[in-house]
Amino acid sequence: MLQVYDRVMSSGSVTTLVMLSLILLLAYLCLVGLDMVRGRVLSRAGIRMDTLLSQRLLLASLERPESRSQPLRDLDTIRQFATGGGVTALFDLPWVPIYFFVLFLLHPLLGVFALCGGVVIGSLALVNELVLRKSLSEAGDASNRNYAFTDMSLRNAETVNAMGMARNLIVRWSDDRNLMLHGQLKAGDRGGFISGIIKFVRMSMQSLVLGLGAFLVIERLATAGIMFAGSMLLGRALQPIEQVVAHWRSFVSARDAYARIDRLLAAVPPERQGMSLPRPSGALSVENAVFAAGGQKPILKGLSFRVDAGESLGVIGPSGAGKSTLARLLIGAMPPTAGFVRLDGANIAQWPKSQLGRYLGYMPQDIELFPDTVAANICRFEAGDDRLIVEAAMMAGVHELILQLPQGYDTRVGPAGATLSGGTRQRIGLARAVYGLPNLVILDEPSSNLDTAGDLALKECMLRLKDHGRTVVVISHRSATVTAVDKLLVVKDGLVEAFGEREELMRRFLSPQANSRPNIKVIHASQPALPLRGAE
Repeated sequence: MLQVYDRVMSSGSVTTLVMLSLILLLAYLCLVGLDMVRGRVLSRAGIRMDTLLSQRLLLASLERPESRSQPLRDLDTIRQFATGGGVTALFDLPWVPIYFFVLFLLHPLLGVFALCGGVVIGSLALVNELVLRKSLSEAGDASNRNYAFTDMSLRNAETVNAMGMARNLIVRWSDDRNLMLHGQLKAGDRGGFISGIIKFVRMSMQSLVLGLGAFLVIERLATAGIMFAGSMLLGRALQPIEQVVAHWRSFVSARDAYARIDRLLAAVPPERQGMSLPRPSGALSVENAVFAAGGQKPILKGLSFRVDAGESLGVIGPSGAGKSTLARLLIGAMPPTAGFVRLDGANIAQWPKSQLGRYLGYMPQDIELFPDTVAANICRFEAGDDRLIVEAAMMAGVHELILQLPQGYDTRVGPAGATLSGGTRQRIGLARAVYGLPNLVILDEPSSNLDTAGDLALKECMLRLKDHGRTVVVISHRSATVTAVDKLLVVKDGLVEAFGEREELMRRFLSPQANSRPNIKVIHASQPALPLRGAE
């Protein structure tokens, strides 16, 4: 425009006009091409970032299950911001000083006027950050709680519908939902008000700069071309600032998501690939194990016992005694607050989880199957040997039940195994635990959903594991479940109440008048921790 007004209009040269028009079209073509390239680069950078972080975040979420799927949603938020208009506006910000510099070259007054406008809009952007920070943060926290509550409600949909809890649950669900909407509404109103002021300032300055340019032309301090060029350059200089403010909510969401991911990754460092340890024999020992969650009252208070390789141990005790917490310590899901859990003499924390998993079988209280085939669930999604899958199912006594399914082992189960009965899910979970004959098998309340046939199959499975020299730990509050074990551990209030041979302890606790024998160690809360060996 500067050249058109200063050269073409004064000379009347059509050739110059045509050449300037072609140069302008070429410049626009380059600009559009560079924008396209930038968009493609940002899209691929977002996918690359997702590829690098998604698996690590999933592993960290498995270590911290209370985070649920929030880290992956946070990663999606960051990726969407990185490939959207917000980050493009940030990349355009470095050009703002260049535009101001060119305006100073055109005329110092134009440069000062543009710089003052930039300061005003920048100050409004800072006010926008201060005003929206609290509202957006509260809305984000409420949104996370609301989604977590929704996930939990959907997972327990049968209970909700059966017990008529839906109406009351919706009232509870609406609390966080309304708080989220209120925070977003407040942020939207305030952000919209400030964005409107910024837009008013920018449009006013683009018009006022024409008046300033006209004044310079009247005073013969500038040409008409400088007047129009100054208006265009000022618009280009202020546009990135306005766009940054317009995308500020997405920027704040991405910043908060990054902070949550950073905290999670700092709390769960990547697994060290240390030296591989040989396959364990299954000797398990617990030395003065204490566990307290988040600085609260200890759940376990100095447990000590030992199980030799090939032995089976039953852990019994009342509800709330700490049995399931002990199970999580034994599989390495949670480190003890104090003390040690050792497998073949090595601290279980020293075992890489990818390696330990091959030697460990675990059956939790609540069996949840993944939305895939029965065979895939049993073989733990490995490229499994069909023979090993069938052997695990037969050992768990579920082979015949699986064959009765529509596609047998290839039957796909719904989320959490919703298409299967509770007993069938539990027996498939048992088959998954014994797949590949792991050296240490931990069963937490394995008979809670089993019928008589299932109980018999469980006992037969435990005996077959013992025949193969595998160490088995069965945790239950039912004494009938532990009739096939070698040793018995009685836990009460997080303490070892008794530990020894099963027959002796069963006789003692089921027949209070029977005489105890010397190889029984009974421990009370006032006594010191039990030594590693139960027999004395």
